Amino acid sequence: MSIRVLIIDDDPCVLETLGEMLELEGFVTQAFSHAEGVTDALRADPAGIVLSDLRLPGQDGLALLAELQALDPELPVLLMSGHGDIPLATQAMREGAVDFLEKPVAPETLIERLRQAQRHRQWALAHRDAAPPGDAEASLARQLLGDSAAMVKLREQLLVLAGADIDTLVYGETGSGKDVLARALHEASPRRDQRFMAINCGAMPESLIESELFGHEAGAFTGATQRRIGKLEAAQGGTLFLDEIESMPLAAQIRLLRVLQERCLERLGGTQPIPIDIRVVAASKADLQALSDQGRFRHDLYYRLNVASLRLPPLRERGEDILLLFDYYGREAAERFSRPLPGLGPAQRQQLLSHPWPGNVRELRNTADRFVLGLVGEGLNLTAAADAADEAGSADHESRLEAFECELIRDALAGHQGQVGRAAEALQMSRKTLYRKMKKHGLDKAAFRDGKEPMSQP
Repeated sequence: MSIRVLIIDDDPCVLETLGEMLELEGFVTQAFSHAEGVTDALRADPAGIVLSDLRLPGQDGLALLAELQALDPELPVLLMSGHGDIPLATQAMREGAVDFLEKPVAPETLIERLRQAQRHRQWALAHRDAAPPGDAEASLARQLLGDSAAMVKLREQLLVLAGADIDTLVYGETGSGKDVLARALHEASPRRDQRFMAINCGAMPESLIESELFGHEAGAFTGATQRRIGKLEAAQGGTLFLDEIESMPLAAQIRLLRVLQERCLERLGGTQPIPIDIRVVAASKADLQALSDQGRFRHDLYYRLNVASLRLPPLRERGEDILLLFDYYGREAAERFSRPLPGLGPAQRQQLLSHPWPGNVRELRNTADRFVLGLVGEGLNLTAAADAADEAGSADHESRLEAFECELIRDALAGHQGQVGRAAEALQMSRKTLYRKMKKHGLDKAAFRDGKEPMSQP
């Protein structure tokens, strides 16, 4: 399913620049200079996410957000502003915006947030279209693909934990899909109709992470001119996903521990306790117990989070899923890029199965994209591998044909004591053709006279 990005901005330069940048990154975009028409476009085709400026002529970003929330509460809406509108940003997050970005937005930040929103939209639409109400098991099978024993067991564990509504630790290597698992856990839980909020602790500057998590009051620190709602508060009733929690600074760990214990928080600079009802799913690529033994992660936070844990196996441990996943991501890429899906040859299948996949599912998905586009990049390149294999195979095949032809001519000349005419008749070819082939193989008719057969050439 191709999830397009609907961009709304009244500045033609911004609209054009964003469109070109996102299309170069593989996004499908649809541009609007005002809010009118956006709702109709999504009503006609709901496979989209919205990236809108906050200040628009006529209907502004907040009014558009309210209209879109009424149309589809699960629709990801990302708002942008270059005016430092913190009160409006706070209101937007309360009213359902999944993110608020301050212009100018760093391209890598924008792309990461949009791809995350795309994945969430894909999951929401797939769950809506394909899963009967309450069919959590079918939903998990679509989100966590794989028939290997490890994935079957993981889905069984996740189904049990989904109904338990307890904080959970997720372990997995980089690129293995920890965010997918966390989202699947949310979708299978009783909190599925509430918000799923995510924050990458490793990508957040240490100076900002506490404000991002807990929010702040006006005057809490230099530059805090207005109140801000943090992700913990914004996830009220739903699930908060903390990725790369091993990177969280120790000071933030202390505050988080207190919130998890008391289910109550105070914004930075504030004194009013705010009750929260959330589920926390924390992910790490490192062993948190080992880190806590080394003093790099708080013991008490580790034990508080480790009520239950799930381990997402790396791709190299689920080899029987590789071709299934590659086919899935290949079809997805073919639809996204409007390109035909090339067939996989035996050599390419072997390349996929023998590759160690250090980047796990993320690397496999990128490989599928390159395969569909016929591009070469870092990592495994199936097109190049297939070409090399085909060339090697063709050369070997040609060599064997040449050797076989040489032996046939040698036998014919030997059987007719070097008489080219009779040998040509036996081989059913013209004398001219036989002479040409003899020259190619270095055969001399005189060597076959008197019934003597020359030694084979090495």
